[in-house]
Amino acid sequence: MADAAARRRKSYRRGHRGEWLAALALTAKGYRILARRYRTKLGEIDLIARRGDLVLMVEVKARRSLVEAMEAIGRESERRIEGAADIWLSRQPDYGRLSVRFDMVAVLPWRWPVHVENVFYGEG
Repeated sequence: MADAAARRRKSYRRGHRGEWLAALALTAKGYRILARRYRTKLGEIDLIARRGDLVLMVEVKARRSLVEAMEAIGRESERRIEGAADIWLSRQPDYGRLSVRFDMVAVLPWRWPVHVENVFYGEG
């Protein structure tokens, strides 16, 4: 029982660290972080970033390799992110001029985070 709790804590800390590194990498590319762990009843978005009228809905994956990170985003994750993105967008006053992209940042051991654009395409 204690082992499971320790694993969850470690995973949670790794997730926070990965999101922090991903936010740092996106900020270095000129994006402004608007939200971290944006939660809705439909799901959660790890990071929401913006540069001009482009809004990124970012899934952060900490894995051993880029391939593992890419494979970790399943169809169910995509639907969850799309639903949360729709809710976030509907609350933006400039919704009409925004373009949205679904990206991923892979946090890999001993490397700068890898930003993958258009990791999937929203249905909306």
